[in-house]
Amino acid sequence: MNVFRFLGDISHLLAIIILLLKIWKTRSCAGISGKSQILFAIVFTTRYLDLFTNYISLYNTSMKVVYIACSYATVWMIYSKFKATYDGNHDTFRVEFLVFPTAVLAFLVNHDFTPLEILWTFSIYLESVAILPQLFMVSKTGEAETITSHYLFALGVYRALYLFNWIWRYQFEGFFDLIAIVAGLVQTILYCDFFYLYITKVLKGKKLSLPA
Repeated sequence: MNVFRFLGDISHLLAIIILLLKIWKTRSCAGISGKSQILFAIVFTTRYLDLFTNYISLYNTSMKVVYIACSYATVWMIYSKFKATYDGNHDTFRVEFLVFPTAVLAFLVNHDFTPLEILWTFSIYLESVAILPQLFMVSKTGEAETITSHYLFALGVYRALYLFNWIWRYQFEGFFDLIAIVAGLVQTILYCDFFYLYITKVLKGKKLSLPA
């Protein structure tokens, strides 16, 4: 494993921990898009269906279990444990416009026309746009709590680091996965405006706001 992938995993795990701690410590899921979290749960479920059939390493298996468990724990806290604090009125993005097109695309464009490979490809496509309901919610409310901003930034860093991971693998291993690279580029581009606002506002102690 190269350093970029490791740092990407750490950044991703940090983002998940930030989100879970934010919800648990404040006893509130205000400002968090439940729809984005459902999409992430779908992403991890469809990506790691080989959890018990394709063993790579203890690290790999552990990360898969953590991602799946944490994604469902987050969904449970939003829609059950702290349901009263969930702002469904602002979490109105039409996720079917993300799920159905990415499912069709995965069926048409994949590396191997097998159920597991199609589902893995679907998870890659869906992850690239899964954050849109969260960004839409922030835009609709006009602002985000600092801790939510840290969560989004950590997610963006995770995806950017994974782009460097693909570059590293191509340079030193000759490995090239066009599907993952294109999906990663799309996801990183979606974070660009947020990155700018995070650096110019949040890091200077100001509250992050997006144009409504």
